[in-house]
Amino acid sequence: MLRLTELKLPLEHPSNGLEKLILKRLKIPPSELISYKLVKRSIDARCNEDIKLIYSVDVSVKGESGLLKRFVQNKNICKSPNVAYKNIAKAPKDFPREGENRPVVVGAGPCGYFAALTLAQMGFRPLLIEQGKPVEKRTVETFGFWHGKIPFNPDSNVQFGEGGAGTFSDGKLYSQVSDPDHYGRKVLEELVFSGANPEILTLHRPHIGTFKLATVVRGLRSRIRELGGEVLFETCMDELLLQPLKDIQSEQKTFEVMGLRLANGDELFSRHVVLALGHSSRDSFSMLEKVGVCLEQKLFSVGFRIEHPQAFIDRDRWGSKAGHPQLGHAEYKLVHHASNGRCVYTFCMCPGGLVVGSTSQKDCVVTNGMSQHSRNERNANSALVVNLVRKDLLEYERWPGDPLAGVAFQMDLEKKAFLLGGKHFFAPAQRQEDFLASRPSTAIGVVKPSYLPGVKLCELDECLPTPFIEAIREALPVFSRRLPSFNCPDAILTAVETRTSSPVRIPRDNCLESLNTKGLIPAGEGAGYAGGILSAGIDGIKAGEALAKSIMKARS
Repeated sequence: MLRLTELKLPLEHPSNGLEKLILKRLKIPPSELISYKLVKRSIDARCNEDIKLIYSVDVSVKGESGLLKRFVQNKNICKSPNVAYKNIAKAPKDFPREGENRPVVVGAGPCGYFAALTLAQMGFRPLLIEQGKPVEKRTVETFGFWHGKIPFNPDSNVQFGEGGAGTFSDGKLYSQVSDPDHYGRKVLEELVFSGANPEILTLHRPHIGTFKLATVVRGLRSRIRELGGEVLFETCMDELLLQPLKDIQSEQKTFEVMGLRLANGDELFSRHVVLALGHSSRDSFSMLEKVGVCLEQKLFSVGFRIEHPQAFIDRDRWGSKAGHPQLGHAEYKLVHHASNGRCVYTFCMCPGGLVVGSTSQKDCVVTNGMSQHSRNERNANSALVVNLVRKDLLEYERWPGDPLAGVAFQMDLEKKAFLLGGKHFFAPAQRQEDFLASRPSTAIGVVKPSYLPGVKLCELDECLPTPFIEAIREALPVFSRRLPSFNCPDAILTAVETRTSSPVRIPRDNCLESLNTKGLIPAGEGAGYAGGILSAGIDGIKAGEALAKSIMKARS
């Protein structure tokens, strides 16, 4: 087949407009076109009064080889690439269901699920353990906490449980990671097979939405079990069991993984473990440091959530076309390099969504955003965050380079937010006009805060260190010149956004193995190698492949 790209049509085009454009691009009569299939659809809104739809299609035609030669200089006409995933290994038929060679995956977020699925598809019958609850129970408890009906549960919340932190998000499925082997396509296809809308295969910036994600993770769980794997919930890793190794070439202590000790005292023996921790797995980070696994400090970003009426954002982006069914709700991405050297940027933008309580610990307040598939809530929200630099963590270090300093920094901000919010998991909030004027807010304007469990109006200067506050104050007027909605005095800032990415990296080698622990594959967001559902799923597939190679090497 042929791949045609950059097929541009107006927003209002006839149903046969794409077919006509294909014929025009290839300069062929209708009789030579056998079929075509949509590959990707995106929106060009650089001029919001002349919005274009941009299509990529795969086309089957008569005389394909001749057309390729004729258009050899045209970069938008080429042979359709093969994006099919190729498994790299198959388990032996006698591969045991039990024993030290059976792979164990820790964490049932997107990384852990795709690591386990990949291993199960190869025939390795993995055991996947998750400290939280199945998504059905987790959803009830999380929504119950938001609405004040169920007490906060440190083991079942936005961060912990089946599906990981991404379950309560917008479910964005795009990434900027390099993907020459089309792992991302594999992730999307498996999500569709497990219940996601097939449109995610063709949209330029696809998303699933919270409730639909709950259905999809149940589908992934069922597939792993059908392929011979096991999935255990409320099964918490208390300690990684390691055996010291002698390595005269390394000054660092080296180990071999032998298995896990669970919180209930049981032990699981395995020499092959994928560690797919989430970015909020603070107890596990502390345990890994204690047993000697190599960890590194990793910088991240912190800030607030900002909310505007979604209709304002749609108007800014789509102009008079706002509300057109082909467009949906608009998104944005803004960046400003402040005069104090900090970078302020919007992150995890949720059109038609909610700001929600996302703490995983008592006496802490953390914000995040989520949307349903319909994106039909009143407000748009986005993280408005500032990057950390090395000196921000110095006062939180127990020693130079302390890998857990970022965790201590996060917790300090989250505890301050808890106190400012009134100690009931309410979040501190402030009108944008008041924030810019350095005065406390006393009343809400036209923008009603969506944060659940609720907000307490105050002054947000106490929530972040001074360089962060200064950078955000400088950025907001700049953003308003690019997106007029940011000039809205009643826009709501809600504190505090701290979980943008993991504060820790678990370094690994070219085989994805821990630098000092044989048989341990650290992967995903918690290990510092992903930043969202798609990139975490991609890293999970790579981790599954790496573990399969390790298992086969051990058997040979």
